[in-house]
Amino acid sequence: MSKLIGRKEYVEELEDVYKSSKSEFVAVYGRRRIGKTFLIDCVFENRMTFSLTALSNAPTKKQLLNFNIEMSRQFRRDFPIADNWFIALNQLIELLETMDDVSKKVVFFDEMPWMDTPKSDFLSSFEHFWNGWASKRTDIMLIACGSATSWIVNKLINNNGGLHNRVTRRIRVMPLSIADCGQILAQKEISCEKYDIISYYMALGGVPFYWTLLKKGLSVSQNIDYLFFNEVSPLKDEFHLMYSSLFANHQKYIKMVELLGTKSKGLTRKEIIEASKQNSGGALSEILTDLQLCGLVKKNVPPNASVKNALYQLDDFYTLFYLRFLHDKGVAGSGAWSNMAKTQKLNAWAGLAFEHVCFENSAKILEKLKIAGVKTNIYQWRSRKNLGGAQIDMVIDRADNVINICEIKFSTEKFVIDANYANNIRNKVAVFRQETNTKKTIFVTMITTYGIVDNQYSGLVQNQLTAEDLF
Repeated sequence: MSKLIGRKEYVEELEDVYKSSKSEFVAVYGRRRIGKTFLIDCVFENRMTFSLTALSNAPTKKQLLNFNIEMSRQFRRDFPIADNWFIALNQLIELLETMDDVSKKVVFFDEMPWMDTPKSDFLSSFEHFWNGWASKRTDIMLIACGSATSWIVNKLINNNGGLHNRVTRRIRVMPLSIADCGQILAQKEISCEKYDIISYYMALGGVPFYWTLLKKGLSVSQNIDYLFFNEVSPLKDEFHLMYSSLFANHQKYIKMVELLGTKSKGLTRKEIIEASKQNSGGALSEILTDLQLCGLVKKNVPPNASVKNALYQLDDFYTLFYLRFLHDKGVAGSGAWSNMAKTQKLNAWAGLAFEHVCFENSAKILEKLKIAGVKTNIYQWRSRKNLGGAQIDMVIDRADNVINICEIKFSTEKFVIDANYANNIRNKVAVFRQETNTKKTIFVTMITTYGIVDNQYSGLVQNQLTAEDLF
């Protein structure tokens, strides 16, 4: 397990399940490349009884052949090829029943949604496997895993049929923190300053597989060029691969993220309906819910605001980067990223992406503000009345009668607060206080890459954090 970086809470939960005195049914889900399979393989490296990885876009017959091959290989004996999933899973039952010398039998079905092909009756056969056999024992640890998060949630976790309330544990694998991603670079012996690590995170997010592709000896610009902008770049086709692996009808989800990608602060449901010309019905709700379940979109409902004013915001670093710089733009060629340096387009993206870095690693911000133990509500805010166009990058609403209004700025040097910017901050505070009617003390907080310059306006700031504080 030495190669596993981060994931301590998941490891502890899986170990706890393994020690359980009853059979357990664990659902593990999360977006493509997030490290679900790697997590399970690391934790149960020498304790796996049987594992099966389904085939992508394969019919039932090939899925059953794949099952047969893995049964024969892993148990070193021949089995007849089953005609259907009911027979196949009963073959597994018969074999597991002979293994009295194994105290806990770990059965791992990876990419389970791919097994549920049309007219395969996989789900009903799987229900029988768990309800009719495994759940009645005390020695089975069944792990169902998949990138198609909506399938895992709707077909297993929220199943209204035979599998209703049968999942005993659920583990949603989230992106790594920026500090954990820095450990991946250290493991690969890639030398990086904190600024460089943040630059990578703004494009890749906390998706561990993407970080493993980075090459030693290349600068940030060279690595970004290598990953995205060349003819054979490893992440050139990742966008469509990711969305097609997550959703059956992936084109409608792509259209939604394309729409949300046009507004950095997000769109309300009403604005989505107007822009997309969709009906406000179940289909739209399903798309938005599925995107949230996969961690690609977040729903932001500020306190005292009605749900109808909630903002839906694109929240995936890779998707944001792809839509901004690669979508429908073709291959830019070697040196493309270096040539974009200091352009308005890149600076606008960097500002937005750094805001997302701060939200993704907000636990560190609370820690550095010495309020990690205080109940907080963290959100973005914009004036509903559009008073002065006031928008706040991050609001930390605290239970100790304080609100931190955070300005987040990404720059290559210390940030300078001038007269205009100082007036802008004062306006934001005034509008926020007026619209929210808050009586709490407001602290202006700056989160920047290298800090702020000490001048006649810096006294407005009660707290300041730098990129170092995110690690």
